[in-house]
Amino acid sequence: MITGISTACLYPQPIEESLYNLAVNGVSCVELFVNTHSELQKGFACNLAEMMRKFEICCPSVHPFTCEIEQIMFFSEYERRFDDILEYYKLYFQFMNIVGAKIFVFHGGKSDRGREFYCERYSRLFRLGREFGVTVAVENVSRCQSRSSAFIRDISSILGNEFAFVLDTKQALRAGESPFAFLDAAGGKTVHVHISDSSELGDCMLIGRGNFRFRQFFEKLNALNPDASVILELYRSGFNGISDLISSGNILRKMTEQYR
Repeated sequence: MITGISTACLYPQPIEESLYNLAVNGVSCVELFVNTHSELQKGFACNLAEMMRKFEICCPSVHPFTCEIEQIMFFSEYERRFDDILEYYKLYFQFMNIVGAKIFVFHGGKSDRGREFYCERYSRLFRLGREFGVTVAVENVSRCQSRSSAFIRDISSILGNEFAFVLDTKQALRAGESPFAFLDAAGGKTVHVHISDSSELGDCMLIGRGNFRFRQFFEKLNALNPDASVILELYRSGFNGISDLISSGNILRKMTEQYR
């Protein structure tokens, strides 16, 4: 089990500046949040990879900026649009091959057109990712179909080995569910986690500021998939400065030391 911090925490700081600021503060693992098309260019990706090499940073996962258009691009009846987005997502997978990431975060559709339709579209993207050595993993998002642990359980059963899951603890709470319910639903197919603390005061807090049951969570995650990666993901309003992030990331790393 490895832990790290998402560059998304420092948005709208450019991705290369976020990566550098995390690197010089000793962060050894990051999720890269790609913010725009130009950042998918080979030269840009190579520059990020070189910085990561110099600072000995690993990158388990990449988050796309196109997540908000996945409903219209992947889940409409306009077949050409779907073909086009599959072609476009190859750019992400090529980017991931350069920076060494293996997990691609997928929000998926918002409107319910049935489990079978969702699974047919997702599985084609999953298989495309596999051609690049990438695992496309569905993330639970409160505004998407994936908000429901029952939905995750259903599509996991339908898709079998062509399914992987990213658990976002704050998004589970925003959907009125327990993060533990999603662990039960996805089981060992949980490959990646976006984590934060929470309490009655909020669902996206620095670690140590809330009362989330971290010990029980990591024990359960380790039993299901000891190779899962865990990334601190906070919205910019959730902390004051990078020192807060680094402190929280260090706490997270210490919490999971026994599972490495």
